[in-house]
Amino acid sequence: MGAAKDIEIICKLKEIRTEKKITQSELATLVGIKRQAIYDLESGRYLPNTSVALGLARVLNCRVEDIFYERSQPLCPVVLVDSPGQTDPRVSLAKVRNKLCGYSLSGANAFMEEMRAADGLLEPGNNRVKLLNSSEQLENTALLLGCDPAFSILGHYVQKSRADAALHCRFASSKNALTQLGEGHAHIAGTHMHSTDAMDGNQALANALLKNFKGLLVTFASFEEGLMVARGNPLNIREPADLDQEKVRFVNREKGAALRSLLDDCLGKSNIPFSAVNGYDEIVNNHSQGARRILHGFSDAALGLHAVASAFNLGFVPISKVRCDLVIPQDLLAHPGVKVALDILQKKTFQDELNSLPGYDAFYTGTIITRF
Repeated sequence: MGAAKDIEIICKLKEIRTEKKITQSELATLVGIKRQAIYDLESGRYLPNTSVALGLARVLNCRVEDIFYERSQPLCPVVLVDSPGQTDPRVSLAKVRNKLCGYSLSGANAFMEEMRAADGLLEPGNNRVKLLNSSEQLENTALLLGCDPAFSILGHYVQKSRADAALHCRFASSKNALTQLGEGHAHIAGTHMHSTDAMDGNQALANALLKNFKGLLVTFASFEEGLMVARGNPLNIREPADLDQEKVRFVNREKGAALRSLLDDCLGKSNIPFSAVNGYDEIVNNHSQGARRILHGFSDAALGLHAVASAFNLGFVPISKVRCDLVIPQDLLAHPGVKVALDILQKKTFQDELNSLPGYDAFYTGTIITRF
């Protein structure tokens, strides 16, 4: 059974008017309407009543159906990845191995702070989507999951570099990003796990979660991570062990987040039980949420990046510098959006912008760590 259809009305008024060398003002006068109405018709903001449509056809010496015609919009099957039962119909879409994956544009994992244009609108039941972009655009759209806020800069560079390609970025912890990648719900996963003497942290997590999986591990950037604190650090927090104070109100990250693993390691080395940290079980889902908690006085410390603390005008206590890598399946390396993103990693202009971010280092950006 083919995809169900919805109908879109296409207006060719501007093309016909231009071909006949008639201005908007002239046409409006001849039809007996305001020039603003002609502008709204041509920009798709307004559909005319029967009288106006017939008047336009008469003045332009053509048929009404030459000016206005119906175009079918497909209702396509979609896999709604992380927001079952959502009420917001607006989704971003990416086609991964011929499967259309939808991600809600609202909620904690939306990653971007601003309102974004949707690629599609979910139908009731959340298993079909009305496409708002062309199928060609969707074919060239790649999806990157991860928690580095600088991923959005890479997305903007992809958009500037190639008009018909895109890179959508969505928030996910390192573990969740790799899990979704392995399930075929994304093209790229970002991870920044901490290394041990025995194994590179990013490679170890990829090996653990992506068994029998061929792919590429390439560096995005290195960055400083640690504790975001109030401006001026009024509680004099200097290291994770200082969280072992009743007066310090801490807010943690979810299980699977690389920063939480870092904190747990630090507390373990200092022989501090998790229960001794006021707020250890209180969770935020991303860096920005933690920063806002501090900014508005609800918390004194939260896990985050130097760049995020700087963006919110907060203080920062560095704990570690870690390498953030991109994991890309072998069969998706030729995808247009992925290919453009990999090319941009090599560009000096992009690397210079990463280097300008507080705590970021682009020295290894674009370096292939391993093929597996």
